[in-house]
Amino acid sequence: MKVYTKTGDKGTSQLFSGERRPKNDVVFQALGDTDELNAQIGVAVEQVRLANNEFLPSKLEQIQSRLFDLGACVATPLTTASEMKQQRTGIFDEANVTQLELWIDEMDLELPPLKSFILPSGDVDGVVQRYLNRLSDFLFVSARFAAVRDGKEETKWINQNTKPTNKDEE
Repeated sequence: MKVYTKTGDKGTSQLFSGERRPKNDVVFQALGDTDELNAQIGVAVEQVRLANNEFLPSKLEQIQSRLFDLGACVATPLTTASEMKQQRTGIFDEANVTQLELWIDEMDLELPPLKSFILPSGDVDGVVQRYLNRLSDFLFVSARFAAVRDGKEETKWINQNTKPTNKDEE
Protein backbone atom coordinates (compact mmCIF):
# COMPACT_ATOMS: atom_id res chain seq x y z
CA MET A 1 0.00 0.00 0.00
CA LYS A 2 1.35 3.44 -0.93
CA VAL A 3 1.43 6.23 1.61
CA TYR A 4 0.35 8.77 -1.00
CA THR A 5 -2.66 8.67 -3.32
CA LYS A 6 -2.33 12.00 -5.19
CA THR A 7 -6.11 12.50 -4.81
CA GLY A 8 -5.55 15.52 -2.58
CA ASP A 9 -3.10 17.35 -4.83
CA LYS A 10 -5.70 19.98 -5.78
CA GLY A 11 -6.30 21.22 -2.25
CA THR A 12 -9.07 18.91 -1.06
CA SER A 13 -9.08 15.54 0.60
CA GLN A 14 -11.71 12.91 1.23
CA LEU A 15 -13.06 11.77 4.55
CA PHE A 16 -14.10 8.15 5.11
CA SER A 17 -17.68 9.34 4.70
CA GLY A 18 -16.86 10.17 1.07
CA GLU A 19 -17.19 13.89 1.69
CA ARG A 20 -14.42 16.07 0.21
CA ARG A 21 -13.20 18.98 2.30
CA PRO A 22 -10.46 21.59 1.87
CA LYS A 23 -7.07 20.53 3.22
CA ASN A 24 -7.18 23.37 5.75
CA ASP A 25 -10.35 21.99 7.35
CA VAL A 26 -10.07 21.51 11.11
CA VAL A 27 -10.73 17.77 10.76
CA PHE A 28 -7.48 17.35 8.79
CA GLN A 29 -5.61 19.33 11.43
CA ALA A 30 -6.93 16.90 14.05
CA LEU A 31 -6.01 13.90 11.89
CA GLY A 32 -2.54 15.29 11.22
CA ASP A 33 -1.96 15.98 14.91
CA THR A 34 -3.09 12.46 15.76
CA ASP A 35 -0.76 10.97 13.14
CA GLU A 36 2.12 13.10 14.40
CA LEU A 37 1.45 12.01 17.98
CA ASN A 38 1.36 8.39 16.85
CA ALA A 39 4.75 8.77 15.12
CA GLN A 40 6.26 10.38 18.23
CA ILE A 41 4.93 7.57 20.39
CA GLY A 42 6.60 5.14 17.97
CA VAL A 43 9.92 6.86 18.66
CA ALA A 44 9.22 6.71 22.40
CA VAL A 45 8.55 2.96 22.16
CA GLU A 46 12.03 2.41 20.77
CA GLN A 47 13.60 4.65 23.41
CA VAL A 48 11.96 2.86 26.33
CA ARG A 49 12.97 -0.48 24.82
CA LEU A 50 16.58 0.70 24.64
CA ALA A 51 16.30 1.64 28.33
CA ASN A 52 15.08 -1.92 29.06
CA ASN A 53 11.76 -0.63 30.34
CA GLU A 54 9.48 -3.66 30.34
CA PHE A 55 6.31 -1.84 31.41
CA LEU A 56 5.77 0.87 28.79
CA PRO A 57 6.37 -0.56 25.27
CA SER A 58 3.28 -2.78 25.09
CA LYS A 59 1.09 -0.04 26.53
CA LEU A 60 2.42 2.56 24.10
CA GLU A 61 1.81 0.17 21.20
CA GLN A 62 -1.77 -0.34 22.37
CA ILE A 63 -2.16 3.43 22.47
CA GLN A 64 -0.86 3.66 18.91
CA SER A 65 -3.56 1.22 17.81
CA ARG A 66 -6.23 3.20 19.65
CA LEU A 67 -5.01 6.38 17.94
CA PHE A 68 -5.69 4.73 14.57
CA ASP A 69 -9.20 3.88 15.82
CA LEU A 70 -9.61 7.44 17.07
CA GLY A 71 -8.51 8.80 13.68
CA ALA A 72 -11.16 6.68 11.97
CA CYS A 73 -13.79 8.27 14.23
CA VAL A 74 -12.55 11.77 13.44
CA ALA A 75 -12.52 10.98 9.69
CA THR A 76 -16.13 9.78 9.86
CA PRO A 77 -18.20 12.79 11.00
CA LEU A 78 -21.51 11.68 12.48
CA THR A 79 -23.29 14.54 10.70
CA THR A 80 -22.30 13.47 7.17
CA ALA A 81 -21.37 9.78 7.31
CA SER A 82 -23.90 7.12 6.43
CA GLU A 83 -24.93 4.64 9.11
CA MET A 84 -23.01 1.92 7.25
CA LYS A 85 -19.80 4.00 7.27
CA GLN A 86 -20.28 4.73 10.96
CA GLN A 87 -20.71 1.02 11.71
CA ARG A 88 -17.59 0.15 9.70
CA THR A 89 -15.61 2.69 11.69
CA GLY A 90 -16.51 0.97 14.94
CA ILE A 91 -17.21 2.32 18.36
CA PHE A 92 -14.61 4.18 20.36
CA ASP A 93 -15.90 3.56 23.84
CA GLU A 94 -15.27 4.51 27.44
CA ALA A 95 -13.23 1.32 28.04
CA ASN A 96 -10.32 3.01 26.25
CA VAL A 97 -10.38 5.89 28.73
CA THR A 98 -10.68 3.48 31.67
CA GLN A 99 -7.64 1.50 30.46
CA LEU A 100 -5.49 4.63 30.44
CA GLU A 101 -6.68 5.49 33.96
CA LEU A 102 -5.69 2.02 35.20
CA TRP A 103 -2.21 2.35 33.71
CA ILE A 104 -1.81 5.85 35.14
CA ASP A 105 -2.78 4.62 38.61
CA GLU A 106 -0.41 1.65 38.32
CA MET A 107 2.56 3.87 37.42
CA ASP A 108 1.62 6.52 39.96
CA LEU A 109 2.14 3.98 42.77
CA GLU A 110 5.89 4.04 42.06
CA LEU A 111 6.21 7.82 41.78
CA PRO A 112 6.94 10.38 44.45
CA PRO A 113 4.07 12.82 45.02
CA LEU A 114 4.12 15.95 42.89
CA LYS A 115 5.01 19.03 44.93
CA SER A 116 5.31 21.44 42.01
CA PHE A 117 4.72 21.56 38.30
CA ILE A 118 7.37 19.70 36.34
CA LEU A 119 8.27 19.87 32.68
CA PRO A 120 7.20 16.73 30.83
CA SER A 121 9.94 15.00 28.90
CA GLY A 122 7.24 14.64 26.18
CA ASP A 123 -16.97 18.71 17.30
CA VAL A 124 -15.65 15.35 18.32
CA ASP A 125 -17.30 12.47 20.16
CA GLY A 126 -17.12 12.95 23.93
CA VAL A 127 -15.32 9.64 24.48
CA VAL A 128 -12.67 10.65 21.93
CA GLN A 129 -12.14 13.92 23.83
CA ARG A 130 -11.86 12.09 27.15
CA TYR A 131 -9.42 9.59 25.63
CA LEU A 132 -7.17 12.37 24.30
CA ASN A 133 -7.34 14.13 27.67
CA ARG A 134 -6.49 10.93 29.54
CA LEU A 135 -3.78 10.11 26.97
CA SER A 136 -2.16 13.42 27.83
CA ASP A 137 -2.24 12.35 31.51
CA PHE A 138 -0.87 8.91 30.62
CA LEU A 139 2.04 10.36 28.61
CA PHE A 140 2.85 12.80 31.43
CA VAL A 141 2.87 10.03 34.06
CA SER A 142 4.81 7.75 31.67
CA ALA A 143 7.55 10.35 31.30
CA ARG A 144 7.81 10.64 35.09
CA PHE A 145 7.67 6.86 35.48
CA ALA A 146 10.45 6.24 32.94
CA ALA A 147 12.66 8.93 34.48
CA VAL A 148 12.21 7.62 38.03
CA ARG A 149 12.83 4.02 36.95
CA ASP A 150 15.98 5.20 35.19
CA GLY A 151 17.16 7.05 38.31
CA LYS A 152 16.81 10.48 36.72
CA GLU A 153 15.71 13.60 38.56
CA GLU A 154 12.57 15.40 37.43
CA THR A 155 12.98 18.85 35.91
CA LYS A 156 10.82 21.31 37.80
CA TRP A 157 8.92 24.09 36.08
CA ILE A 158 10.24 27.52 36.96
CA ASN A 159 7.66 30.29 36.86
CA GLN A 160 9.36 33.30 35.31
CA ASN A 161 6.92 35.67 37.02
CA THR A 162 7.79 34.79 40.61
CA LYS A 163 10.98 34.97 42.59
CA PRO A 164 12.17 31.62 43.97
CA THR A 165 12.07 31.11 47.71
CA ASN A 166 13.83 28.48 49.74
CA LYS A 167 10.58 26.51 49.75
CA ASP A 168 10.48 26.62 45.90
CA GLU A 169 13.97 25.14 45.75
CA GLU A 170 12.97 21.99 47.68
